[in-house]
Amino acid sequence: MSSTEDGLGADLAFWISLTRVTGIGPRRFDLLLETFGTAEKAWLASMTDLLQAGLDRRSADSLIVARRKVDPSREVDNIRARGIRAITKRDSDYPEQLAEIYDAPPVLYVRGELGTADALALAIVGTRGASTYGRMAAEQLAIELARAGVTIVSGLALGVDTAAHRGALQGGGRTIAVLASGLDRIYPSQNAGLADEISRNGALVTEFPLGIKPDAVNFPRRNRIISGLTRGTLVVEAGERSGALITAAFAAEQGREVLAVPGSIFSSKSKGTNALIRDGATPVTSADDVLAELRPNHQPRQLSIADIVPLDETERVLVNVLKGDPVHIDEIAREAALPMSLVSAALAMMELKGIVRQLGGMHYVRGGA
Repeated sequence: MSSTEDGLGADLAFWISLTRVTGIGPRRFDLLLETFGTAEKAWLASMTDLLQAGLDRRSADSLIVARRKVDPSREVDNIRARGIRAITKRDSDYPEQLAEIYDAPPVLYVRGELGTADALALAIVGTRGASTYGRMAAEQLAIELARAGVTIVSGLALGVDTAAHRGALQGGGRTIAVLASGLDRIYPSQNAGLADEISRNGALVTEFPLGIKPDAVNFPRRNRIISGLTRGTLVVEAGERSGALITAAFAAEQGREVLAVPGSIFSSKSKGTNALIRDGATPVTSADDVLAELRPNHQPRQLSIADIVPLDETERVLVNVLKGDPVHIDEIAREAALPMSLVSAALAMMELKGIVRQLGGMHYVRGGA
C-alpha cells in the first residue's frame, strides 16, 4: 500500500521534510516519532520540547532552521512530478529485510517498483576500477542468478556494480540500484541511461531526498541499505581498502551472508576478496555456490566488522570498547587509555568507514552511519 492508503496521508509530507534535516538520522527520527506520535508534531515542536525529547541542541537547531527553508506542502508534489514514490517504515510495502536492520532508513525514495520477488535478493559489489576478470565475473554471475529468480542489488557505480546491473538485465531479471544521492542526481552521470533501464526492470532506491549530492559521507550510509535489502553480499573484486568491504561489514553485522569471488594472488584488486575468504566468507566460483547459501534454512557464517574492514591499532582498541550501549567519547578515551585528540580523529575516520556511528551528544555505538 502507499503511505496514503496506510493512513499517513498528509503526514507523509512531514516525514519527507524531516529527512531534509541535517543531523536527523534513523535513530533520532525514531526518537521523534516515539515522543510526538506523528512527523507533523515533531516538525512543529518547540526547541524546549525537542530538547526534552532527547535531541541534542545542534540537531534541534538544524530542525528549527529547516522549518524556515522547507515547505512540507510541496514535498510530495515534487517527488511525484518526477515519478518517485516515498515509502515509510510504517508502510506495508516497506522492504521486510531492510526493516530488520538496526538503523533502517525512515523513508525510502523509489523510482520503479519494489515487490515480493525482491525477498530473494543478493548484493553484488566491488571495486570501481574492476579488471576484465572482475567485470566478467560480476556480469556472468548476475546473468545466471537473475535467471534463477534472484534480484541483484548494487550501487550503480562504475566497474563491478555496473557489470552486475547489466548482467541482471541481460538475464531477464530484476535489479535494484541504491544511490548515495537524491534520485534527481544520478551518479555517475554516465550511468543515467542504465539507471532508466533499471527503473523499468526493478527500482532506483535512496534514503536521500531530492537535491542531495553524492557526497563521500553518503556512501557508507548507502552501503548499509545495499546489504540490508538482501540475504547476502557477494564481493567480486576489491582491494584492501575498497568501499565494497564496508558493504560486506554491514552484511556481517546484519546477520546476512558474506561471499567473495577468489582472485589472483598477484592482483592488488583481489587482496580484499581473498582476505574475506581467509577470514570466513563463502568462496564463490559459480551461481550454484550462491544459490546454496541463499536457501531459507541456511545459517550464515558469522563474521565481525574487524574481520572485514582493515583496522589500525587505535581502531581495534576503540572497536573493543564499543561493545554494547552508546558510550560517551570521554568514557571511550578513558577505557582505551588514549589521548582525546587521537580518539576523536580515529572515531571520525571510523564513522566515515561505517564502523561506528555517533548518536548525538558525542555518544558512539558500533555499526551504522
